[in-house]
This record gives sequence, structure tokens and C-alpha cells, in this order.
Amino acid sequence: MQVEHHDLQQEFPEFTDAIAALKAGNAHFSRLHASYHRLTGKVEDLEEHDMPVADFTFEDMKKQRVKLKDELYHLLLAYRAGQQSAK
Repeated sequence: MQVEHHDLQQEFPEFTDAIAALKAGNAHFSRLHASYHRLTGKVEDLEEHDMPVADFTFEDMKKQRVKLKDELYHLLLAYRAGQQSAK
């Protein structure tokens, strides 16, 4: 099965520098990023190895990943807005 990878840097290439800065300097962002990374790895592993899992469980994992990605995206937008207002 072809697995689509959802690495945060791949999802938001325009925020590569902001992701690195926030991972290093913002504990909340760093924790969310680690959770997103772990959950993405689990989902991709299930997809790649076609492991049996209840549909509800799999869909719930995907929904959690989307929620984390949304939170991370809003933190990235706020970071970028803060940088632009400082100029």
C-alpha cells in the first residue's frame, strides 16, 4: 500500500524555519509537535503494514492528528505574525 507521509515540514514547507525555531524555543509547540510526530508514525505504520485495526480506532487517530496539525498551524501563524510585526 502506498503510504502518504505527513511530516510537519512536508505539510507546511513555507514554515520550515518557524517550525525549527518553535521546536527549540517553545515548550508547548515542542510537545504538540512530538505528539503529532508520534501519532503520524503510528498511523503511517498501520497503513504501511496493513495491520488490522478497528475502523473507529483508525479514524479517531486520524482526527486527533488533524486536531494537532490545526493547533500547530495556528501557533505557526501567530509566530509569523509576531515576526512581521517586529519588523
